[in-house]
Amino acid sequence: MNDTTIWNTTNPAISFFGLGLIGGSIAKGARTVAPDLRIKALEPDSASLQPAMEEGVVNQGFTEPEDAFFDCDVLFLCAPVSVNEKFLRENADRIQEKTLITDVGSVKSTTVKTVREYGLSSRFIGGHPMAGSEKTGFKSANAQLLENAYYLLTPTEDFPEDKTHTFSTFIESIGAIPLIMSPEKHDQITGGISHLPHVIAASLVNFVKEHDAEDGFMKLVAAGGFKDITRISSSSPAMWQSICLTNTQVIEDMLTDYISALSEFKDVLEKKDPDRIYNFFSDAKDYRDSFQAADRGPIKKISDLYVDIPDVPGSIAQTSTILALHGLSIKNIGIMNSREFQEGALRIEFYDDLSVEKAAALLKEHGYKIFR
Repeated sequence: MNDTTIWNTTNPAISFFGLGLIGGSIAKGARTVAPDLRIKALEPDSASLQPAMEEGVVNQGFTEPEDAFFDCDVLFLCAPVSVNEKFLRENADRIQEKTLITDVGSVKSTTVKTVREYGLSSRFIGGHPMAGSEKTGFKSANAQLLENAYYLLTPTEDFPEDKTHTFSTFIESIGAIPLIMSPEKHDQITGGISHLPHVIAASLVNFVKEHDAEDGFMKLVAAGGFKDITRISSSSPAMWQSICLTNTQVIEDMLTDYISALSEFKDVLEKKDPDRIYNFFSDAKDYRDSFQAADRGPIKKISDLYVDIPDVPGSIAQTSTILALHGLSIKNIGIMNSREFQEGALRIEFYDDLSVEKAAALLKEHGYKIFR
């Protein structure tokens, strides 16, 4: 990649405020495609800067704002939304005229309000990589995290169209797929496919917790469907507190509609209407089955398979040894004690779908029965 075709400068530099999972992955991706790019990072926690410096991802590290940090072509705001906005308010006059400002937050309305208030809107294009992990911090960042993931771009009304194209080119260069939309549309979309599901997942877990008996049997047998639809409730409480306090109105509106939909189904149950009950699940199945298989959304798809194994000593070790001898890395492995919705006694999780395909073929060759 020729840096000058993207930034139109001879010595391009990008700065990151926050170097966690997303910021670190973007930085690693940028370093991979542009080895000579100057990358700077501002991270109050010096322990996060050290590995980035040691790996050669970051050229300059800062624990507090300095003029050298603001000397950049692009400024990535990669802290929580409220922290990004506080940073903008405190440093608006230090951001150079040449600098394109972007963020990676999942809420845009309040950030756009801030950049307009401080006269930065013509230099701001919101960004939201639809990728993530249950892990956090720079130690979990990787250059491939954004590959084939949608990257939502939300330019303000007065942001130059040519700069939108320029930044989209950069996003494509690190393997992501840019989608351009208004900040308002972004917040509506993420409210429906990310924010509302996280609220529902957390409320369902809390509901079961409150209704479980002292013997904890509900928790004991919870598996299959329950674990699948509530997995995202293990996300950072601080992050979701911030999201709920910034995308509040959208989440409120969607909750109102969702509660209404639940009430409607409750009415169908009370009337024991067989056709409407069937259609309720059939419509959901048809729409869910139409989703693209590619892992591009904010709620990550799990790459796993299930295997029937005999209940004898050494069975798990034998299975994992077969996979290890063929270079397949296991992310997680465990016995399925509750299998109401899933066949197979042993669940094996991998890092990607390609590993799943290879493992399934390999285990079948060794006589194992595989379930997907």
